[in-house]
Amino acid sequence: MEIKQKVWIEKNGNVIFGKGRDNILKAIDEQHSLNAAAKKLGMSYRAAWGRLKASEERMEMKLVEIGVKDKSMQLTQKARAIIDRFEKLEKDVENLLHTADKDFQKLTHDDGE
Repeated sequence: MEIKQKVWIEKNGNVIFGKGRDNILKAIDEQHSLNAAAKKLGMSYRAAWGRLKASEERMEMKLVEIGVKDKSMQLTQKARAIIDRFEKLEKDVENLLHTADKDFQKLTHDDGE
């Protein structure tokens, strides 16, 4: 037995952030390019661009900035803060579920009943 979960954030019924967007932003931070980030993640540029733009529009904030001189893509401070908070939320939920899983294991393997 194992408890499963998937965390994402919605606004007005539309996804604004989740594991996929988290991965896109971290890949952009590493690669400094949306095209290279999309390739690294095995997705099309169009799909990555669409998710990034949708999140920016729904959150009403820029998540990336493009360098004037070298055209490289950088995360905004807000994007970095969102990544950090989302990953903490995932860990918190994972810890909660781990505890609940142990409780359920005890209940379902209790030989006393």
